[in-house]
Parts: sequence; C-alpha cells; structure tokens
Amino acid sequence: MNNITQQAYLIVDIGTGNVRAAVVSVGGELMALHRENVRYVKDNDYPDSIAFDPIQLWEQIEQLVKNALADAGNVYIAAITATSQREGIVVLDHLGKPLVGMSNHDNRGREWESLVADKDRMYTLTGRYPTALFSALKLVGLRERKTDLWKQVAKFTSISDWVQFQFSGVLGYEHSQASETLLYDVKAKDWSAELCGVFDLPVSLLPSLKSSGSVLGNIRSDVAQELDIAPDAVVVVGGADTQLAVHSTKPNRDDVVIVSGTTTPIIKIVDVYITDEQQRTWTGRHIDTDGFMLEANAGVTGLNYQRLKEIFYPNEDYEVIERELDETSYSQCVASLGSLVADEDTPLTKGGFIFNAPVSHQLTRGGFVFAILWDIACSIYENYKVLDKVSPHDCDYIWACGGGVQSRKLRQFIANLTNKNVRICNTYRQSSVLGGAFICAEATGQQGTTPELQDEVTPQDRERFLELYAEWKRARHTFSQIS
Repeated sequence: MNNITQQAYLIVDIGTGNVRAAVVSVGGELMALHRENVRYVKDNDYPDSIAFDPIQLWEQIEQLVKNALADAGNVYIAAITATSQREGIVVLDHLGKPLVGMSNHDNRGREWESLVADKDRMYTLTGRYPTALFSALKLVGLRERKTDLWKQVAKFTSISDWVQFQFSGVLGYEHSQASETLLYDVKAKDWSAELCGVFDLPVSLLPSLKSSGSVLGNIRSDVAQELDIAPDAVVVVGGADTQLAVHSTKPNRDDVVIVSGTTTPIIKIVDVYITDEQQRTWTGRHIDTDGFMLEANAGVTGLNYQRLKEIFYPNEDYEVIERELDETSYSQCVASLGSLVADEDTPLTKGGFIFNAPVSHQLTRGGFVFAILWDIACSIYENYKVLDKVSPHDCDYIWACGGGVQSRKLRQFIANLTNKNVRICNTYRQSSVLGGAFICAEATGQQGTTPELQDEVTPQDRERFLELYAEWKRARHTFSQIS
C-alpha cells in the first residue's frame, strides 16, 4: 500500500444536471470523482420555475467530497475551488443563511421582462439580450410573488460563489458569473447602479466582486473538521463552468472553443469588448484579467443526445454507438430537436425525425443517433457562422471540449461543416473540473500541468456533407412551420 501523502486539489462542480466532487493531483491527474443528480423542485407560484434547496445541495456536496477523498487515498488538499452553471443563483438572508436556489433554467421572471424598456441599452452594457434566463429577472420574480421571503433577502450570489462561501465564510461574486446577471457592466468590469435601477433592485444586494484565481482565505475550521481536510487548505475563486472548461484547453486569443455539454456554447476568446448589431451573440468576461468571451449558443444539445441514448442504447457504452454509426447510411433519417440558432428570431418548440415512408428495413437505431449528432453538428455550424460574421475567425482549427465530443463522429461532422480541423486536448472529458485544477495551481504558485493535444480531426468529403446540411435546413424549416 502507498502511504505517501500526495498533494491535491478539491473541485466542486455544479452543472445543470448533476453535482460533482473531484480530487485532482497537482500534476493534473483525476484521482477521484463522485457525482449525483441535482435535486430540483417545481415552484408552482410560476408557470415556468425550477428551484433547489441550497442546504440539501450542501449536504450532497459534503457527502460527495467525503466519498471522493476516500477514493483518492492519502492526499493533502492544498486548495479548493468551485465552478457551476451560469445564471443559477442562491439568495441569502442577513446572517448568510441560504433562502432558496434558482437554477439556470428557472424562468420565474418571464412575466416581468417588459421592465426592460430600452433593450438596446441593456445589450450595450451587458453584452446579452435581456430575458428571464438571467439572474436579475429571477430576483424580480421572487420579489413580485414571494413578498414575505423577499423581505428576508440581503444578498445573492452565483452557485459556485455560494459554495466557496460555504467553504470559506467569505462572500463574493466572480466576474464571469457576474456577467450573467444583467446587473453588471461587462466592458467596465463592475456592477452598475444604472442596471440595478432598471429592475428597481438595491445595490446592497450585490456582493464584492472577486477575481478568478484569487484566494478567499482558508477553509472554515468546522468544515475542515467535518470533511477531514487540513485547516490550512485555501479556498480559491473559481468561475462559471463554461469559462473553466475553456480554460482547460489553454486557448490563445482569437481561438474558438466548442464546449459540448448539456448545452453547447461556441466561444471565441477576444481581448476587446465586442457586441453584435443584430444582438445575436453574448459577450461576457473570461476568467483572466482582461479577456472576454464572445459566444453563440446552440442551446440544449447534449441533453437531447443523452436522453435519446437512454432510449436507443440504454445498456451500451459510447464505443458501441460509434461502431454502429460507422455502419450507418448517411440518409436514413434527419432530425431537428429544438437546438438554438442565433440567426433565428424564435426557438423551435416542436421537433422530431423525418424518414421515408413506409419505414425502410435499412433504418436502424444507429440511423436515429446519426440524425441526433448531425442535428447537433449543424446547429453548431449555424452558430459558428454567426460568430464568424461578428468577429472573423481566421485560424484553421477549432478546439472542442466537454463530454459531448467524446463522439469522434460528432467531431468529424463539425470539421466537415466548418472546414476546420477539430482538436481536443487530454483534458476534454472533465474540462470544467480540470480547468478548476489549473486555477488552483495558478493560485498556489504550483507549476501544475499543461494540456496536451490528444486528437485532431480533419475535414473530409465536405461537398457531400454540405448537401446533407441543406437537407437538415429543409427539415428544420418544416418543424418551424408547426411550432
């Protein structure tokens, strides 16, 4: 048995679907990871609202951390950080007690979107078209329909910043997360009293802004004792999960990174604040000092794939799917499953598969999954084209990370459509977790590790795939007519 104590980092990652606790060595090795689904409840006071109990979430995190530390063996945790879904928030009372958590897919503020009279001004300041997705309108919904609860609210923060508060006792709001609130001037890199005034929200709700990679302080003594972590472990400011996933590839300025998770942001790293005259893109702060992320988002993609995998391949792993896809005809069927396209004014609310009738004996489950991946790839391509129009992308490659691009077939589809090489690093599978480990290494002055190129897919047979893309466009138009 190895009794040598190994220095490591603890990363907590709260995504849309699950919460994870991971232990990563200083050298970048994923030593242990445990996960559970986030437990959401529907709030019946609103037509479209999803909440969670922060206290219950913290209990999950504590247990997952204990499990991960037990699996990792004899480790010394030098630093702790957190990352989470963007747009999700936790509201706190005057004593720092959490009152309610609202997820990124909580839309309780939709009825009050009309509060934003000057949407052009809002887009200019925040880098995004204002909708109920963003945190300010969640707060407005809470204020307007839960008066007694609202009287107790003193502060709010992102989910990852709240987790760091639980570990350290220091409350803050990291800049990439603050970009998602509609209360933050992205270019000025500061909270905005003007934006708070639009929603009639007091500036006192806003915690101090914190920079990713800065140290909040040591772990609270009671938490250290509960989790059996050394009391001198430092708590490091993390950031939004998309930004940390991008950081795991260590891209250069002007690189494009596709983050293939529950949703699929297509990101360009830029060093100036860029907005789109047609307001199709988002611009937010990256986790470095001066950088921005220009984004178009294909919406729910990976979640579609995961749900349909459970139907067509409930007991098989992804290698089986990839083998069957290699045997699948390109034109068995085509799908459109509600992904977002930045150039479209309204999202699809109906979707499905189109195939020839009567049903051919050649139509297999692989044909359906091929259509799912092709729908994702085409949606990515549509959004990439918008991004390229707003800020031209001249590199001959695109980075990709996230669990979705474990499908080499999907990477090949993206390469064929964009006519760019698609690269993945050895960090791509657990990109947000490993991005968090890089943050910890930088904050503690450790050398850490550098991501390495693992695979690069080059475009093939592009003209044939552009024909299939045109077929996909026709299918999408068909579904748009019945939405």
